[in-house]
Amino acid sequence: MSAVDRVRRAYARIAEVNRPEIWIGLRPREDVEAEAAAVDPASPLAGTVFAVKGNIDVAGLPTTAGCPSYAYHPGRDAEVVARLRAAGAVVLGTTNLDQFATGLVGTRSPYGAVRNAVDPAYVSGGSSSGSAVAVALGIADFALGTDTAGSGRVPAAFNGIVGVKPTYGLVPTDGVVPACRSLDCVTVFARTLAEARRAFAVMTSEPPSGVSAGSSVSPGAGPWGSRRPGPWRVAVPPAGALGELDPGWGEAFERAARSLRDVELVPIDPAPFLEAADLLYQGAFVAERHTAVGEFVAKGGPGLDPTVAGIITAAATLPAHRLFADQERLALLRAQAMARLGDADALLLPTTPGHPTIAEVAEQPLAANTRLGRFTNSTNLFGLSALAVPAGEVGGRPFGVMLLGRAHADDLLAAIAERLSPPLLLAVVGAHLSGQPLNHQLTSHGARLAATTATAPHYRLYALATDPPKPGLVRAADGGAAIEVEVWELPAQGLGRLLAQVPRPLALGEVELSDGGSVTGFVCTPEGLGGAAEITAHGGWRAYLASGRR
Repeated sequence: MSAVDRVRRAYARIAEVNRPEIWIGLRPREDVEAEAAAVDPASPLAGTVFAVKGNIDVAGLPTTAGCPSYAYHPGRDAEVVARLRAAGAVVLGTTNLDQFATGLVGTRSPYGAVRNAVDPAYVSGGSSSGSAVAVALGIADFALGTDTAGSGRVPAAFNGIVGVKPTYGLVPTDGVVPACRSLDCVTVFARTLAEARRAFAVMTSEPPSGVSAGSSVSPGAGPWGSRRPGPWRVAVPPAGALGELDPGWGEAFERAARSLRDVELVPIDPAPFLEAADLLYQGAFVAERHTAVGEFVAKGGPGLDPTVAGIITAAATLPAHRLFADQERLALLRAQAMARLGDADALLLPTTPGHPTIAEVAEQPLAANTRLGRFTNSTNLFGLSALAVPAGEVGGRPFGVMLLGRAHADDLLAAIAERLSPPLLLAVVGAHLSGQPLNHQLTSHGARLAATTATAPHYRLYALATDPPKPGLVRAADGGAAIEVEVWELPAQGLGRLLAQVPRPLALGEVELSDGGSVTGFVCTPEGLGGAAEITAHGGWRAYLASGRR
């Protein structure tokens, strides 16, 4: 696809999704098309479009940091934006954010709350809210964010995309409105790890001597010294050590850990990581936010978000001795955390403990935000690299995990993430049920039973005219009933092999469950219904067999 065609598709998608809250400064289409027409097709990022968080300078657009009265007009692109444009990527515009990058929810903005890409009743995550949703909805190929407390990872998790939080200093922050200058990192979102890494390769500065930002890695090649030989080691805390989680999140995290291929899982107590997280906002480090924009906030200009203004204003009263006490405490916690990590190559954690609705955040704006930073807040305080990746769904919404590594382990984390293949959930209604003739096809591919449940009451079940007999599940245009199903966890690589064993008229399709969630499941194609008898009234295949009416 040409650069111009990609731009046209992006603007068509913008109109289609109708999410104006994503943008603070959307460039005129004709300007973007003209820029795209001048792109050298041989450029590394030719044919891609990207969005830029509204606290990062884009020449020709105001930099607002989410506050209209703060806006200034930069004369040049931020260095990271300039690098991407020089590589052929085309900027669509600047995106909405939690004001002054202070928040993990995506609702603290006078430009409006950014709604989740999958379920608009839920938060998008922040502070890089607009950037993440622009990618998740297919508008942009990738987008820039920033990350101090988790702003480049939480929105990735909530919208089912990848978020790269690099080692501090690896991506330049020139032309970025600071939140905490000593911690801030420019991040990138993309729908796949490959797309994120492609942009990341252009964004990075030269790493310290002896460490390659773009080199291949292999087990034992960590940049922090020697380790025992063997496969990569990933430290995984038990779900019970992570504190209170949303329903289903502990199980989803355990599934993600089990899905890691060709790695050694080692147990870890995450307590130092969780304790250090509290220091970022509840200690003296938040005073650096006042250093960045406190003078402006103190003037009380229009458009200030009251929650953000309250956080920044309160930071002015912190005594200097508190900073030194917190630095001492942080050093101790970091030493404990690194000792517990040992020679593990990475730490696996859920990206967040849960996913709140916009209404829940409005009711408790501080408490909801604090909870979201439980696993992400300590990363930059400890000087770590991080990578957030999708890991399935809970309740029909994305669930994500993150890998943490030592400084300059960015490539290593990407290599490990490629081995993270969350199991798929597969709904079965007939011969693949437990105790039925074809159940062995599931178990031989490593599947395990996750739940016995029912579909939403919108389906019809048929006894197909096949040999051997099997049922066909069809979503009803009207009416229908709840049909018994089993939901199985199946390794991703097993699904393709299983599908090769499934004859038509059966196929894979989306099946809505009684709890409102959806999973992949066996359904029947229309041509399979010839000569079939409807058996919906039995409520399931096993009940039909037990009736003896075959």
